[in-house]
Amino acid sequence: MLGRGGRWLQRAGGAASAPHGAQLRFDGAVLRLKSGWELARGLLVFRLCGLPGLVRQAPMLLSVSRWLLGRWLWGSLLRASFYGQFVAGQTPPEVGVTVQRLRAQGLRPLLAVPIEEDVGQDKEGGRWGLGCECRGSDCVSPQRAVEAGVRVLVDAEYTYVNPALTLVTLALMGRWNRAKPWVWNTYQCYLQDCLARLGADVALAERRGFCFGVKLVRGAYLEQERRLERQGGYPDPLHPTWEATNHSYQRCLDLLLELVARDGQRCQLIVASHNETSVSHAVRRMEELGIAKDRGAVCFGQLLGMCDHVSLALGQAGYAIYKSIPYGAVEDVLPYLVRRAQENQSVLQGIRKERDLLRHELWRRLLRRP
Repeated sequence: MLGRGGRWLQRAGGAASAPHGAQLRFDGAVLRLKSGWELARGLLVFRLCGLPGLVRQAPMLLSVSRWLLGRWLWGSLLRASFYGQFVAGQTPPEVGVTVQRLRAQGLRPLLAVPIEEDVGQDKEGGRWGLGCECRGSDCVSPQRAVEAGVRVLVDAEYTYVNPALTLVTLALMGRWNRAKPWVWNTYQCYLQDCLARLGADVALAERRGFCFGVKLVRGAYLEQERRLERQGGYPDPLHPTWEATNHSYQRCLDLLLELVARDGQRCQLIVASHNETSVSHAVRRMEELGIAKDRGAVCFGQLLGMCDHVSLALGQAGYAIYKSIPYGAVEDVLPYLVRRAQENQSVLQGIRKERDLLRHELWRRLLRRP
C-alpha cells in the first residue's frame, strides 16, 4: 500500500497560459480539441453509464459476453468503448500515444496501475493508486523515490485501514519531507472527522518541521462503508448528505489553500475533484490568495475519460492539471472499468451535463456550424 507513487511529468505543452484572473468557462467550448471519434465514444459510454440495470449487472454481463463473443471480438468491443474511454492502453507505444495527446491538449499525464482489491483478497497488491503498485518487497522505497525526484502519493482506503495507513505515512513524511513534500497523504472529505484529522496532522507537521503534501478527495467507497457500518454495528463514519460532504470539502480546501499561500514550498495540494463548484472555488481562492497557477504548489487531478470539459478548460487556462491514466490488458482492468461505470452512474447530474456537451459539439460538427 505504501508504494502509491507517481512521477510528475514535465509541464504539458500546447496550452497558452491565460491571465490568472481570466474567467474559466465550463461550457464545453474546449471540446473542440477532441476528435470526432472521441466525442462519439464518450457520448456512447456516458449513455450506457446512465442505465442503472446495466451498471448493476456489469460484472455478469462482461463475463457472459466474453463467453458468447469470444476473447478477440469481446476485447475489440471493449477497446472501442469503456476501455478506450478510461484506459490509456496496454503497451508502452499505446500509452505513449495517449500521453502525447494529453500534452497537446495542455494536460499532464500521471500513470496509474488500475487495481481494485480489498484487504484479504487472494491477489497481491493494494487498491489502484497513482503510478505504482505495491507487491511485498517491491514497494517503492522513499529514499529511491526522493533520489529519482518522484513524489509518493499514498491513497486512502476503508476506514478500518486508514488509521494505520496514515500513521505510517506521517512517519515517512517526518523522515523524508524535510526540504519539500516528497510523500503525500490522501484525505477523504466524506468522512465526518476529516477536517479534524487534517488539522491535527497539519499541526503535527508544523511541530515536527516537515513538509506537508495532500491529495484532497471526496471519497470513493460510500456504499462499501455503509455496508460495513451496518454489519459491524458501529456509528456511520460518513457525512449524512451530499451537501454536508461538499461543505466538508470546501472547508478542508480553504484550510489547505491558506497554508499554501503562506509557504508553497512546505505545503502543497492536489485538488482531486470532478466537481465544477469545487474547482471554481479553488481557482477563485488561488487568485485571491495570490497562488501562482503554474508553479506546482496547487494542482488539479482528474481521471482519464471523466470531466474532460473541466480538465481541458483548466489546461488551456494554464493551470497544472493531471489526468490519472491507467494502463494494462483488457482482462486486468475490468474491475477498474466497472468502478468507473458505477461512479459515473452515481453522479448523474455531472454526467448529464458532460453528455449534453459532447452531443452538442458532435452535432455542431455534423451540421458544420461555426
